[in-house]
Amino acid sequence: MERKYSHVIVIGVDGAGSWFKDADTPHFDSIFENGAVTYKALSSKPTISAECWGSMLTGVGPEVHGLTNEIVSTVPYDVNSRFPSLFRRIREAYPDAVLGSYCDWNPITYGIVENNIGVSHATAKDTELTPIVCDYIRENKPDFLFVHFDSVDGAGHGSGYGSPTFLDRLHEVDELIGDVYSAVEDAGMLDETLFAVISDHGGANDENGRGSHGGWTDEEKYVTFAAAGRGVNKTEIVEMNIRDLASIVLYAMGINPPGFDETGWTSQIPDGLFADYEGDYRDISHLTGAAPRISKIHHTSELV
Repeated sequence: MERKYSHVIVIGVDGAGSWFKDADTPHFDSIFENGAVTYKALSSKPTISAECWGSMLTGVGPEVHGLTNEIVSTVPYDVNSRFPSLFRRIREAYPDAVLGSYCDWNPITYGIVENNIGVSHATAKDTELTPIVCDYIRENKPDFLFVHFDSVDGAGHGSGYGSPTFLDRLHEVDELIGDVYSAVEDAGMLDETLFAVISDHGGANDENGRGSHGGWTDEEKYVTFAAAGRGVNKTEIVEMNIRDLASIVLYAMGINPPGFDETGWTSQIPDGLFADYEGDYRDISHLTGAAPRISKIHHTSELV
């Protein structure tokens, strides 16, 4: 398959849910003005970080990859897993590819990305991490870069999801997203880059205004995804699961994904995302626990 982009950059904003549509995010709005956007991408169940980022980076559901917060924090990702990360799939297709995983929450790099395949990485709080990421982009022009910001989720836990403090922090992270996008421009990469932003889950608040997640309310399960780049349609994506990020990245890199398998790879490319792609998007709600797609009483599965 033909490679569509020289570079793919994905920014993950932990806990942002669908609140990009409610916050003051001028950089996000400008970057994706002519891109593909949805605020209804369906998270993984349970709506917990490891289960969700694991689905995005492996293309399989939590019931298949088996990752939890405890596991990814303490166990390196199996370099021989039958469900390799995007990084390993790209490395096998392009041995000289420049790959980076720069995460505030280091268990992503430690427990979801193989540690023996030459992936550059760094860990720091969002604000300190961003200049490191920007320098890395300008100096190395990565083929694939994954960036993870965690402070929005922290604001949700501490002050409530959707609260003024939460929305203010999302506005500040929007500034960081703008900085990363500017670094892509500075590096002369923009015309050859697929640039995407995605969240893993949202959150729900208790009677005291403190937030948590892990359940299946609309506030927890619906999240933001946006993509921009040549060949991306200006559209509102109707149907998407967050695990579809894996297929989107592989398609952009010109790598054939594994065959669809309900006991394995269930990542797909959403209809209408790419101008040159036509597919038949399958309903996997019976696999995700999302059938029917309505709210349920939330519970907290993630330690705060």
